[in-house]
This record gives sequence, C-alpha cells and structure tokens, in this order.
Amino acid sequence: MKRRRLADAPQPVQAHLRELRRRLILVAAGVLAGAIGGWFLYGWLLDLLMEPLTQAGARRDAMMTLNFSTVPSSFDLKIQGSVFIGVLISCPWWIYHAWAFVAPALTRREKWQSVGFVAASVPLFLGGAYLAWRVLPVAVDLLTGFTPGQAVNLIDAESYLGFVLRFTMAFALAFLLPVVMVALTMIGLVQAATWAHGWRWAVFIAFAFAAVVSPSPDVLTMFVLALPICGLYGVAVGLAFWIERRARRRAESAASQTAG
Repeated sequence: MKRRRLADAPQPVQAHLRELRRRLILVAAGVLAGAIGGWFLYGWLLDLLMEPLTQAGARRDAMMTLNFSTVPSSFDLKIQGSVFIGVLISCPWWIYHAWAFVAPALTRREKWQSVGFVAASVPLFLGGAYLAWRVLPVAVDLLTGFTPGQAVNLIDAESYLGFVLRFTMAFALAFLLPVVMVALTMIGLVQAATWAHGWRWAVFIAFAFAAVVSPSPDVLTMFVLALPICGLYGVAVGLAFWIERRARRRAESAASQTAG
C-alpha cells in the first residue's frame, strides 16, 4: 500500500506540465477574445495592408492589388487577420502568463522586479511591431520593383498576409531580447561580463537571425532588423552591469551592518 501511494503521488514534472497546460489555455482564451475584437477591425487592417501595394503601384505606374484565388480564401484571410490582431491586442495578457509560469521559481524580491520586465516587454513588443510596419512599405517597394510598367501585379492575398505576419512578428519578438537578457542576469544564470564578452557572437547571431526570419531577400531589410537588435543588446548589457553593481553594493552594505 505504501508503494502504491508513492506511485500515485503527483510528480514535480507532472505538476509543471499541468501548470503549463493551464497557462496555455488562459493564453489561448485571451488571444481568442482579442481575435473577436480583431474580427470587427479586419476592414481597417485590410486597408492598411493594401496601402503599401497601392503606393508601390503608383510610383511605377503599375496596378498592384490582392487576388483571392479560391472561394474560401477571403474567409480564411479574415480569420488569420483577426487572430493576428488578437495576438497584438492581447500581448500584455500572454506576456504576463509567460512570466507567471516562471514566477514560482523566483524569490519574492525577484517576482516584484519581474513585474517591471513584464511592463517593459509590452512597449518593446509593440514597438518592434510598429517598426516593422514602418519598414514594410520599403520591403514591398523593393520586392515589387521588377513589375513592368502598365502591368497588373495580382498578389495572392494569403501569401501576402503570411509575408506581413512573419515580417511583423520577427521584429516584435526580436525586440524582447533585452528583457530576456536582463532577466537571466537578475536570477544569476548569466553574468554581465559574459554578455559583454560575447558581443561578436551577438552581432553574428543578430544578422543570421535577420537573414533567416526576414521574409524578403534584400540586404536593406536584413540590416533594418539586425541593427536595432544589436542596439538593444548593447542597452541590455549596460543594464546587466548596473544590476550587478547594485547587487554588490547591497551585499557590501549588508555585510558591513552584520560586522558592525
């Protein structure tokens, strides 16, 4: 009976998996709620998506428009666009739950400090998405630049939306890099000196990441994505050194008070 009770006792891995499943369900519910709102904003999103194509066509005296190649493609596009808006709208919700899943492993002081990271993650994520939107017309203009004059460029609507989604999410997720770096330094997994000494690898990985995730093959788009990542990496390194310096001062103050 004792052996059976031990076998039936909940294991730590099982508890973590249950917690992960619960968080994923909550995140999915939040994204779904945002997607419901996105359903009503889809017309506004479609107008925004059409604007870079219209501008590129006007500069080259060529008609560029979206083409819905199948019967259900317009419905599929509205579903994808609504989910995309839902992810953007609900970013504070799913970023919080990503932190809450890790929070039980942190001390009380680290939990309070992590709240600041959640608050910083939201504007960084939305800022990356906004930068992607500002760069998108340049990428569209470069990629459609080979369309002959007086021609009609019928772009598949689903392919175009997939292009925009990858482009936007690549920028938005890349802008979360400093938050991850500072968090790893705060919990003691990576020292600030390690981040500083690895700057060459960071630059290489930033450009490799930009080359892989960038949906357009032009060099300009790769640089536009990689350079902000490198800049954010430098800011995160500076914050990591500042956090370690504060921790040393706090430790020295506590040691002096104990000795006194």
